[in-house]
Amino acid sequence: MSRPCLLAAWSANEASLRAYLRHRIGDAGDADELMQELFLKAIRQGELFCRVENPRAWLFQVARNALADRLRLRHEYLPLPDDLAIPVSDGLKPVDELSQCLPRVLAELAEADRQAIRFCDIDGHSQQALADLLGLSLSAAKSRLQRARRRLKQQLETACQVEFDETGAVSGFTPRPPLPER
Repeated sequence: MSRPCLLAAWSANEASLRAYLRHRIGDAGDADELMQELFLKAIRQGELFCRVENPRAWLFQVARNALADRLRLRHEYLPLPDDLAIPVSDGLKPVDELSQCLPRVLAELAEADRQAIRFCDIDGHSQQALADLLGLSLSAAKSRLQRARRRLKQQLETACQVEFDETGAVSGFTPRPPLPER
């Protein structure tokens, strides 16, 4: 299927794309391979490519991404020794073990909070599905879930001494014993 818009954009930009890739990658063969990948990605866009507002910008962005992927794969990695210690400071456990604290903290929340968090965040249902289940408007369901998440975070900070870094990601915690089995 012929796409004149793709062919015109490719013809107008092929030389500058090739020069860009050769300059960045330093190997003509690798640059030519990336050019082929780039052309195939453009073809796979089908009619969507013809709707791109700035085909040159699109081609260069895809070329930059392909180049970054290629350079990332080319980077050599050194194997780590098997006995490498995991640093744990101030008695904090690694974040992977936070799941041990979560069931207890969830059990300590109000039923409405538990239900919203389990339904959306654990079971993966949408906020609209929560609204439908509870007979609420979407904005009310969103507010309920937001408040439940805030209370969960406060409870995690208090009960499990969860610490967050400057980006809001969990950086460590102190575990609590699990709830006794019934």
